[in-house]
Amino acid sequence: MTDQIFFILLLSSIFLLAGIIKGAAGLGLPTAAMGLMTITIAPRMAIALLIFPLIFTNAWQIYRSGNIYPTFKKYFTFIFILIIFVWLTVNKTTEVSDNILIGFLGASVLLFVIANIFKNAPFIPIQHDQKAQIISGFFAGVMGGLTSVWAPPLAIYLAARRIPKEEFVRVSGLIFFIGSIPLLLAYLAQGHLNKELSVLSMFLLLPTFVGFWLGEKIRNKMSEIVFKKFILVLFLIMGLDLIRRSYLYN
Repeated sequence: MTDQIFFILLLSSIFLLAGIIKGAAGLGLPTAAMGLMTITIAPRMAIALLIFPLIFTNAWQIYRSGNIYPTFKKYFTFIFILIIFVWLTVNKTTEVSDNILIGFLGASVLLFVIANIFKNAPFIPIQHDQKAQIISGFFAGVMGGLTSVWAPPLAIYLAARRIPKEEFVRVSGLIFFIGSIPLLLAYLAQGHLNKELSVLSMFLLLPTFVGFWLGEKIRNKMSEIVFKKFILVLFLIMGLDLIRRSYLYN
């Protein structure tokens, strides 16, 4: 019983921190939660626990952002490709070993850092937008299907399109929400998300939303530049550690 209480408190602390990052930066919840959870639990179990916080925080984000239909219409190609390849990747990689998943997650976290450091990505003109959505959606789908982290390709694409901050938050919330649905269905079908994990994942909504609320308070009071630098350093260390662990994982 003591071990179970400690485990729940540990997970609650992780999702509180991940929620703070999400509330302050608009993204980073799966990146932070997965990076920290896989220190102690298997990657697929970590993804299962992440699913409901991922769905509900992004549903709340897009509800508050508004303009859902125009955003969905504008980024339909990205969303369509993302859904297809999340579903295909989840179902085609059931036998992928945990060390490969951890290594791929580490690479995804480092790509997230790189995407946020080099904000001045090569500009993508409007006439090439559909091609860019197809390519970005493909990479995001494969990455999301393996690790539940698809922020890096999305962040790179939006940076290259020079998307305003408000639209960035709205688009990322919508795409993260929609992309998590095939992940949920696949994990239910494969048995990775059973009744016990579903209940625990729902419980973790509480610390996640508390963290989300605190993160928004931080965003209003703290320099965004200072906070973002802190998060990027944290993710850099996390990504390097994940890659290190992928070679040591048994």
